[in-house]
Amino acid sequence: MHQEEADAVIERTNQKWLDALRGLGRDEALADLRAFLIRGLRYALAGQSGVDEATLEDFVQEALLKILAGLNSFRGESRFTTWAQKIAVRVALTELRRHRWRDVSLDQITGFPDTDSIPYRTADASAGPEQQALQQMLLETLRRLISEELTDRQRQAMIAVLRGMPLEEVARRMGTNRNALYKLLHDARQRLQKAMMADGISSQDVLNAFGP
Repeated sequence: MHQEEADAVIERTNQKWLDALRGLGRDEALADLRAFLIRGLRYALAGQSGVDEATLEDFVQEALLKILAGLNSFRGESRFTTWAQKIAVRVALTELRRHRWRDVSLDQITGFPDTDSIPYRTADASAGPEQQALQQMLLETLRRLISEELTDRQRQAMIAVLRGMPLEEVARRMGTNRNALYKLLHDARQRLQKAMMADGISSQDVLNAFGP
């Protein structure tokens, strides 16, 4: 994008962007916005491996579809280009995360049904000795309850999410959708909470252990 073109993008008001994208100037506005988003993503994703110009174009194309579909949700609380760029970055990061997990099966990431694969964290080294001991006890209890109290499907979803697999990818691998996965995880969390209460562990105990 030449400097004069970049200046034209910056000078458009929020309302002019909305009017152009909804009206006769749509093609020109889309071209300007596409160039602006590519330039922004090129900077935001600098240093990311596997991101070439073709990949940037793919990210921006998907972002443009989301931006156009969400025009009515733009409230004008920021510059339109700032709002659009945030959508593009979110799309790009989501896709990059999905690509990282593309060749990893759920069985690989969860070790399912091997319960030893449940993510195991250690206590915060910056905490005091008593707090570290409490944290370690709670983490060990949580790990045991995930293994013992959840259904196979709940445990598989929970471990995958804890290990960082994107929700959309977990849902796809499990043959479900995002809303159903949310419900599955919600039920799993409720079951864990009840089990922790049965073990004499309250929400306040967790806050005391991991709070500031």
